[in-house]
Formats: sequence, C-alpha cells, structure tokens
Amino acid sequence: MSRDLLDKSYSPEEVEKRWYSYWEKEKLFAADESTTRKTYSIVIPPPNVTGVLHMGHALNNTMQDIMCRYRRLKGDSVLWMPGTDHAGIATQNVVEKKLAAEGTDRHALGREKFIESVWEWRKEYGSAIINQLKRLGASCDWDRERFTMDEGLSKAVRKVFVQLYDEGLIYQGDYIINWCCRCHTALSDLEVEHEELDGNFYHIRYPYADGSGSVTVATTRPETMLGDTAVAIHPEDERYADLSATAVILPLMNREIPIIQDTYVDLSTGTGALKVTPAHDPNDFEIGQRHNLPSIKVIADDGSMTEEAGRFKGMDRFECRKAVVEALQAEGLLERIEPHRHSVGHCYRCKTVVEPNLSRQWFVKAKPLAQKAIEAVETGKTRIIPESWTKTYYDWMYNIRDWCISRQIWWGHQIPAWTCQGCRKMIVAMDAPDVCPDCGATDLVQETDVLDTWFSSALWPFSTMGWPEETLLLKKYYPTSVLVTGFDILFFWVARMMMMGIHFMKEIPFHDVYVHALVRDEEGKKMSKSKGNVIDPLNVIDHYGTDAFRFTLAAFAAQGRDVKMSEKRVEGYRHFINKLWNAARFSLMHLDKGFDAMEEKNLSLQDRWIVSRLSEVVKQTEQALDAYRFNEAAGAVYQFVWHELCDWYLEAIKPTLYDKEGAAAKTASLSVLWHVFRDALILLHPFAPFVTEEIWHALPGTEGSIMKAAWPDGIMPGSDPEAEAQMQTVMAMITGIRNVRGEMNISPSTALTVAVKPENPEIGLVVESNRDLIENLARLDGLTVDAAMKGPKAAATVLVGGATVYVLLEGIIDFAQEQVRLEKEIGKLTKELAGMNKKLSNEDFLDKAPADVVAGVREKHAAKLEKQQALEATLERIKAMMG
Repeated sequence: MSRDLLDKSYSPEEVEKRWYSYWEKEKLFAADESTTRKTYSIVIPPPNVTGVLHMGHALNNTMQDIMCRYRRLKGDSVLWMPGTDHAGIATQNVVEKKLAAEGTDRHALGREKFIESVWEWRKEYGSAIINQLKRLGASCDWDRERFTMDEGLSKAVRKVFVQLYDEGLIYQGDYIINWCCRCHTALSDLEVEHEELDGNFYHIRYPYADGSGSVTVATTRPETMLGDTAVAIHPEDERYADLSATAVILPLMNREIPIIQDTYVDLSTGTGALKVTPAHDPNDFEIGQRHNLPSIKVIADDGSMTEEAGRFKGMDRFECRKAVVEALQAEGLLERIEPHRHSVGHCYRCKTVVEPNLSRQWFVKAKPLAQKAIEAVETGKTRIIPESWTKTYYDWMYNIRDWCISRQIWWGHQIPAWTCQGCRKMIVAMDAPDVCPDCGATDLVQETDVLDTWFSSALWPFSTMGWPEETLLLKKYYPTSVLVTGFDILFFWVARMMMMGIHFMKEIPFHDVYVHALVRDEEGKKMSKSKGNVIDPLNVIDHYGTDAFRFTLAAFAAQGRDVKMSEKRVEGYRHFINKLWNAARFSLMHLDKGFDAMEEKNLSLQDRWIVSRLSEVVKQTEQALDAYRFNEAAGAVYQFVWHELCDWYLEAIKPTLYDKEGAAAKTASLSVLWHVFRDALILLHPFAPFVTEEIWHALPGTEGSIMKAAWPDGIMPGSDPEAEAQMQTVMAMITGIRNVRGEMNISPSTALTVAVKPENPEIGLVVESNRDLIENLARLDGLTVDAAMKGPKAAATVLVGGATVYVLLEGIIDFAQEQVRLEKEIGKLTKELAGMNKKLSNEDFLDKAPADVVAGVREKHAAKLEKQQALEATLERIKAMMG
C-alpha cells in the first residue's frame, strides 16, 4: 500500500527544498526553442538587483507562475524569461554607502575602480532576490537569466540609442527635470516619492512698472522668485480687463519683467496672477517656451543659490527661503503668509527634497513613437486588463512629453556619444571611435552621463531573447503572451516597451497586459515601515509554507481590487493544504494501483456526481485563468477539493471502500477516486506546486513530475446534470437533518429517525435508492418514505426541494429542558446586545473611536443578533412541538 509514502503531517520546508532542486536538476522550467508546439511566453518584470522580496513581488510573480504552470499542463512550450535590473541610482547608492563605511568614496576611487566595486557587490549580493523568487516557487528558465548590464543587453542598448539618434529621435536640450541635489542626478517621475507636508503660501506684491499699483502672486517656494521672468494672467480674466501696465518690477531683484497672458493660469485661484519661473517649474517652463521667455537658473545643482540670485548667492536653497521672506517683509512687499499642506517630491533613494531644475540632458522624442503604441491598444492587438486601465494609458500617451534619458551617475549604460576636443563634433556610434571623422583629431571624450535604467528595461521583451541578433528564441517566443505588472509602472515601463517593441521589432511586445492591484494590510491600509504593518513574505513562507501563501494571494486577487493580506488568511489556507494532505493519506490507504480508464458500470450516485462536478470545475478553472480571474480559479478549485471531494465524496464512499462484499461497486469507486484525485492535483498544481508534486509521486500509476502531466480535458463520462440534481437533493436533506441536530443541541452520536414525504414519485425514488447514503451521512437508524403521511407530532420539519423531511424528536430531547436552555441563552444575548446598542448609539464613541474598532463592534453586534434570531426561531419550534 502507498500510505507509508506520506508522513502523518505535511512539512513544507523539507518538501519545498527537495522538489525545487528536482525541478531545476531535471530542467523542467526550460523552454525549447526548436519546439513545434504552441508557445507561451512571459518576461519577468526584472526586480532591482538591490531588491528583496516584498508583497508586490510575491503577488506579481505568483500570478506569472500560475499562468506558466497552467500553460505547461495545457501542453504549451513555455518560456518564462527571468532577469534583474541594474537599478542605476539604487545600486550606486548602496555601494556608495558601503564605501563611506570604509572611509572612502567613488571620487577617491575614480570611475573605473568604482564600477569594478559595483560589479563585485553585484556578484556577492545581487542574486538575493533570485533565490527568494525560487523560494516562492517561480518556475523561470533560470539558465536563460539576463541582467540589464550583461554584454548582450548592452549591445542592444547601444544599437537602439544609435539608431534613434540617427533617426533624429534622440537629442540634447535644456529642459526642466527632477533633480536630486544629493545624488547629483536627474530623476524620472517614477523615482520621485511625494509626501504631504506642512508648508506655507507666501503672498507677494509685485509693483507695476508704471507705478499704477501692484499685483499679488502666491508661491510655496519664494526663493525661486529670484529667477522669475514674467507674471502671467488668464486672457479672459475680467479682473485685469482694464489693466494698462505691461510689466512689473521683480521684488528684491529690481528687474523689470513682462505681464503675459496664458490660458494655463487658473481663473479660480487667488488673484489669478501667476509668477513664471521657467528654470525651476515644469509648467512655467512650458509657458516660457510658448512666450519665448528667458530661463534664469538661480538654484545650482548642489542646492545652493547661483550668481543669478544676486545678494543671496551661495546660500543653501532653504536658508535662502528664510532670507527672501525676511527681505520681502522688510520692504513691505509680503502681504501675508498662509499655512498650506501640500505634496512635496523627494528622491526615492536618499529622501532629499527634489528640485525641478533646468538642465542640459539627453531626450527621446516620444510623440512619434507613441502613436503606434496607442494604435496597438485601440485596435486590440494589445489588451490591457482590467479594461479600466486603458483610459489611463491613453491619457498619458496622448499627453506624452519627451523622455529625459540621461542620468548624472556612473553605474549604468554610459551614453555612446563622444565629443571631439578639436572641432567639438558629436560622434554617436556603437563602438568607441579612434579619430574624428571631420577633423581627424584623436582626442575624443565620451559623454559621462549614463542612460536612465528604464531605457534598457524598455527593450526587455526582445533584448533578453538575443536581439539585435535574429535568434531562434526570438522567432519562437516574441511577441510574448502576457505581461503581468503593477499599475504604478504602466506608463514608465509598459508604455515604453510598447513604443520600443513596435519601433524596433515592428511588432507589439505582448498580446495582453494584466495590471494587478496592491497588496494591503487586513484593514485595507497601504503597507509601510512607518506604520509597522509590513508583512514579510519570507516570514509568512517560513511559518505556513509557500503553497498556503501562494493560494492566499491567488484567492484574494480579484481584478481591480486590492488584496487585503493577513497571516490569519494564510493560516486558513494552510488548513486547506492540511485537508488535501489528509485526504491524500486516506485515499492512498485504499489505492494500490492506477486505472487506465474510469469504470462506467456499477457507478453509484456519488461516483457519477463527483465526476460531473470535476468536469464542471475543470471548465470553470480554465475559463477563469484564461481571463486572468485568479480569485475565481482558486475559488473553484478550493470549493471542489475541500467541500465536494473531501467533505462529501470521501465521506460518502467510505462504506463502499470498507465493504468486503461489494467488489464491483468498490472497484468502480476506486477507479473514480483515482481519476478524480489525480485530476484535482493537476488543477491545484499551478496554485500549490510543492504539495501537489509530493502527493503526485505517492499516487500509484503516475510517472515523472506533475509538471509533465496533461491538463484534464473532457473527463469521461463527463457532465451528468441528472446525477448533480439528485445528489443536490440528497445533500440538502442530509444538511437539513444536521442543522436540526445543531439547533436542538443533539449529540452527533445520537441516532435519529426520519420520515420523508416526497411531492412526486421521482423524489421518492431518489431517496429510496440512496437510503444507505442518507442514513450513513446523517447518522440515522431509521428512514421511511411515505407520500401519504401526515406530519408527525414532536418533529422538526426540514423543507427540501420536492420533499418534506420530519426529524422525529420524541424521546430524543427533553422539550421543557430545551425551552429553559434556549430562553436562558436568548436572555444572555439580549443583555449583550443592549450594551452594544448603547455603545453604537453613542455619538462620542462613533466620532472618537478608531474606525476599525467601531467596525468590530458592529460586526459582533450583527453576529449576535443573527444568533439571537436563530435561537428564537428554534424556541418557537420547540413550543409548537410541545403544544
């Protein structure tokens, strides 16, 4: 017998290590580029090389793994391309901190030695996230793992840069960018974290140049006024319809600047006058471009004030703010200071306040690339799921700005551009040039900036498959099938992959984009270290096992809804894994061989029913996974395994399995059990890969890994509506009798007698032919079926579709004693509910108590009220029986 092959209890840690090692050794994750089968491919959103597994990674990669394992079972040749991102700023900061601890810095080392230090760090620590993904069960093709700085991807980056430059789509220009004064680099919008902070609105009077009065403007950053080059008003603002002045005198700088008209100005805010500082505000920069205004940079890259700031030169920007405010007050030009809470951008790595700053940078012209990326979604070549995110995609793409791709750091892809020191010619090339093609000079200096990390990531779907070489892998697996990603990088990564994929491959990079929601805490709050509500996936895996954790993520991953995560929920699914394990141990006590085919003769109602239910759940799971409805797929499998297979079918066939006489019926049930349990394991495998692999190898009649099994299709004899309807009647009857036991406080060991009055002969026949099943599962010692009977006295009545079931209670319970017990219980609940009602009607409690505490009291009140009503209904039944 196989029962000795499974331990009494399931130990995830040992099982997970053993099977992951086996899968890797057997190359079960490997894609076959010479395959003739249908292909399915996913590229992993490359985690930062500095990263550690967090809940976002866990959800994202669990979804990808579910899809990859599912498609393998469906017979596809699957490529799940793994890799990591070099994460320019993040990695440089980590290594710089390490150097600081050693008493040195990158400038002391020099660029070349510093880059060597980063590569050494990456070699030692850069695989941490990969090992953590393996713990999650990720079935990536690890032999093909890529890194955004490896040789092949670097070649792809240079090829793309050179081609875009030659096509006039990459240029250098002055532009407002996010600037970190500590990291000394430009930041993408994604690299800026916004935080609500208390600040002020400073209302400043700007005197009209003709002496006719003044106009008041408001700003949160008074230090930037030193670089103002205009004051703007809306052309339709009636307040300024009769304004004769055409210029103002810039306070503190005594410089005349024009009054301009621009529709960007908000008519409803303040005085309707806006100070325009093109060098220090992105919207002002756009206004400046439209009106040909000069851009005066008063804040330097290190956060100090420039020479253009006049008497404030050399001050720190925040010291300057105080000094400017004092100077304005002294000159009587500060009208008032108004407290104002506003969003302030910080560098995502060092938390320094980001400065919008004018800087010479490299840019990609985005609009020409965006058009085809928009069309791909409009025509349905690429679908965004849920569809609600499509509007967000369009909003961003239609209003796209040129993309600043240069970063002033050392770690990353150094821009392949060289400047001739003789004639200043710019040479952009794949390889370092030896001589200037114009003047023949050999003194060529390479651009020191590196490319934005997102530049190399934008090429990920095709560069990882060998482009610019025309590899077999690229031909087989590009475009990819789906990209699973978070909504926060829909624009910064997904849109850019669309633009680059279509431009260079002449084909979309993926057919589907599945956008998943956030993982929040159990109260729906965003997880953050400051709140102390962060749940560490690795701790959860240590406590409950990977399968329980993965199943929880899938079960709560409803489209468009954030996942509320708690360890209690994972614990609940750990019970599910244990339930499966115990069901396997029971089944293996009786299964000593596999069955080539399922018996079709001698099948009981419960046999026919479970086969029909399996046939239905296969369809449900398949449809849900194909539509990325992970929670529905997990829910369907969970319901089938726990409630239908374990709670009903295994219990229903126990008498048959232990019956030494009924050989034919036993063989039929064993054949059903083997097929159904095997297919249930296959359905479960994408969600819970480890426990299913372990049980698979203990199940007789299986070969190799469950990963090589075939997805169930068209189980014979298949769907059986008649069996399902009849079994539904039987189960409703048994459930009703069990409910009477619970309501009347009757011990499970007490055998009951039941009388059934069918409304038609068909129902009577169902009950008669399944008498043994009903008596066994409802624990009866007598069952009569009589269509002509009158309702007996002292009986609890259960209404089942097509029949009335009477549970005979005379001699089973003491009605008077039961009445006293129920009245006592109801009285206790009434008292508790009165206390809760008092609390819930107290406005002071409702206003001051935390929301989760109030919700908790309401929840308990509802539960107790429901219980009270159920007990009152039972009491009425008791009184009626006594009468």
